[in-house]
Amino acid sequence: MTIEEFATKVKQIRSKNGTKLMCLQEAQSGFGYVSKEAMKIIADEFDTTTSEIYSIATFYSQFTFVKKGKYVITVCLGTACYVKGSAKVLEKFEQILGIKLGQTTDDGMFTLASARCVGCCGLAPVTMINGKVFTITPDQVQETIDAIIEHDKKQNGGNK
Repeated sequence: MTIEEFATKVKQIRSKNGTKLMCLQEAQSGFGYVSKEAMKIIADEFDTTTSEIYSIATFYSQFTFVKKGKYVITVCLGTACYVKGSAKVLEKFEQILGIKLGQTTDDGMFTLASARCVGCCGLAPVTMINGKVFTITPDQVQETIDAIIEHDKKQNGGNK
């Protein structure tokens, strides 16, 4: 979706008695995050400030303000996973990818996130990759990253 298409969509949502929240959801689903530009378009359409739009967006955990990578790696830091070494798993991902928690690699390939519990305590330490659950130890982090890169190359016909 282009920003122009988004602006048109916001006008359509507004004309159907849509809410600011609906427009934020449209931005999140269309772009993968809510940009400053998208918030300004919403604010202008609803005759309010970007500050108000930002305050609405920050209230809900569904919205992000930074574009996520193609592969979102979420390390569980809940009690069971933490006791089983998930903090070391996270540290290893940070070291190998060269990013910190909440950041995305420069090539847009990986985003590193955390969760407090994913409900798979028996599999601890748990890491989710694009929503799929894995048990990954610190010693398996490099192998995991290599496997993702290899999979991505195959998916893109070796063009990566």
